[in-house]
Amino acid sequence: MEPTDSAGPARQLSQPAAPALPSAALRYAVVGASAAALGVGIVRTRIDGNALFPGGTVGWAFALLTGIIVGHLVAMGRDRWWGGTGSGASLTLAMLLLYGWVPAVLVSLAVVVLVGCARRHRWRQAMLHGAVDILGIGAASLGLAAFGTHPSVEQPWSPSTWGIAAVPAVVVSALFYLAATRTLLWYAIVPRDGGLPTVARTALIRQGLVGVALLGISPLIIVVATDLPVILPLFAVPLIALDSTLWIAHARAEEQLTDPLTGLPNRQWLLERAWTAIDDAERGGERTALVLIDLDKFRSVNDTLGHMAGDRLLLQIADRLRLALPRGAEAARLGGDEFAVLLPTCDSPTRAQRIARSLVAALSSPLSLDGLTLVLEASAGVAVYPDHASDAEGLLRRADVAMYQAKRDRSGVEVYEAKRDGNTPDRLGLLGDLRRALDAGDVELHYQPKVRFDGQVAGLEALVRWVHPQRGRVSPEDFIAIAETSGLMPQLTEYVLEMALGQIAKWRAMGLMVPVAVNVSPRDVHSPGFAGAVAARLARHGVPPGSLQLEITEHVLLEDPQRAADTLAGLTGHGVKMSLDDFGTGYSSLVHLRRLPVSELKIDRSFVARLVVDNEDAEIVRCTVDLAHSLGLLVVAEGVEDDETWERLRDLGCDAIQGWLVAAAMPPDETTAWLKLRGRTGWHRHAELEAAPAPAPTPAPAVRAVRDAR
Repeated sequence: MEPTDSAGPARQLSQPAAPALPSAALRYAVVGASAAALGVGIVRTRIDGNALFPGGTVGWAFALLTGIIVGHLVAMGRDRWWGGTGSGASLTLAMLLLYGWVPAVLVSLAVVVLVGCARRHRWRQAMLHGAVDILGIGAASLGLAAFGTHPSVEQPWSPSTWGIAAVPAVVVSALFYLAATRTLLWYAIVPRDGGLPTVARTALIRQGLVGVALLGISPLIIVVATDLPVILPLFAVPLIALDSTLWIAHARAEEQLTDPLTGLPNRQWLLERAWTAIDDAERGGERTALVLIDLDKFRSVNDTLGHMAGDRLLLQIADRLRLALPRGAEAARLGGDEFAVLLPTCDSPTRAQRIARSLVAALSSPLSLDGLTLVLEASAGVAVYPDHASDAEGLLRRADVAMYQAKRDRSGVEVYEAKRDGNTPDRLGLLGDLRRALDAGDVELHYQPKVRFDGQVAGLEALVRWVHPQRGRVSPEDFIAIAETSGLMPQLTEYVLEMALGQIAKWRAMGLMVPVAVNVSPRDVHSPGFAGAVAARLARHGVPPGSLQLEITEHVLLEDPQRAADTLAGLTGHGVKMSLDDFGTGYSSLVHLRRLPVSELKIDRSFVARLVVDNEDAEIVRCTVDLAHSLGLLVVAEGVEDDETWERLRDLGCDAIQGWLVAAAMPPDETTAWLKLRGRTGWHRHAELEAAPAPAPTPAPAVRAVRDAR
């Protein structure tokens, strides 16, 4: 019955907070009905000639007990459970059973007014709770009336007159009061568009059980009030104890749903709330989105400034996240530097991605900490119901996959894509098949030539090919992505190096001295001992280091620059040549180019493909060639497929080309024949038609991308 300062976990844990009061219509209806009932009751009491409140020792004892309860409620502070059946309810019910409903209402109003005044700005909420309690008292009075009982101040319902027939009347009256107040508070305070049904139901059950215990004390209060009213104030001890037990139980339950550092909801809350949002979206035929956000390189803050500084930084991040949330969105901290934002209603994955980008931008602006200005980047993954998952746990997993994809690609935000998820049953099965294929030696290497503009062969690039016994040819994009995300990449790299070095040794025995390039992933470069392992393989196969070239991308420096630099220095120290692949698609390319010990630069096919028709791409290629030459690097253009592109690259000063115009990737035997022929005559554009009996038609760009993928 007492007013509260909290709307409960359903409201405290939602971001942004739902209004503390119900709609105006419902509020006015509850308050108006209670005022009308109170007015009718007072008028009827005066007409019947009955007093409004007992006098003498009993009246003063009840007043003193009421004062103690009020002091207790004020001292409890602002963390009260919404609509909690507390100590005041026992006192009110006892007054109702003994003296009727008007004196009970006066006790209730005394508690409401005094506590409301003590908390000042909570008077609106106090008025609502008082109105609800008046209607609950009215319901309990109707329960008594159903048994023919009409107590009043002049004619109290004394326990001395009770018999076995009084037990049902007491029980029904208490249950009517409890049910009416709980129902009204539930519909008046709990937000209809959010909350945690499971947590709320659990809280209501716990609240009801403690409420029954509190209300069960009411008959004992009546007995003492009629026989020995002087000791009535002593009932404050058990009432306050039970009321405090209810509050402590709620506080502990709420702690299980709240992050202790930031005050944001935690993972358990997020899953509960996501389930609710999914159920609502399913009924309304709408979408629900989940955005998972992780701070990049946050560990370095802890390592450099200490964990206390890291905690203060997380508090700033949490505050920024709260302020950046769009209307209706709700935020949670999952642990460490990982946060989540739930969008209960979302039009499309595109809109969810747009919101995620705005959140990432808000978190990435400069922060001030201990006199330092820090800039932390964030990565976010987006998953949408029902597009990507049908349950809360699945939505969280898919958002996690997308977030790590954003980290790997340094793209900031990624929407979940099933084809890039190594955790689907189909891809897990493919992973097992790939592992078995590597063990059985069923994965092949094909080789694609690189030639200079004078026709001389500049080298070969080893490309992985796998023909699955049931699936047929598997796209390299698919199985290499699985290897990278599953931890199988080191084994695949070892396999490719072993096959390539063995083939180089065979060609050298035939007199074919051609360098071969092998792609290595950032994970390989960051593996301890990688440079030494490569040198050991070269020695075992009897291949000079200059015959092997390793192709890397700019991404190798993004995760752990120092370890990558040490590994690359070790490789070049052993004499292995380095080539920078996909140049122009990474970040801060000029800075990284200066730091990487490479001898060759490969222009990405995305710039070469539109070289003839797009002046901007042509200018990018020209600048890249000039830059590379100024640094003493050779330049190779990838994806060359027509004469016009060949001529334009030649005019721009490119050193070599690679692509379908020269040759597709070929198995070792075909590559051997091609090398022997080109070793005598060199490569010439117009001679290719005579040398190749049936050249394959130029595939569509999408097909080329798959076949040339490594």
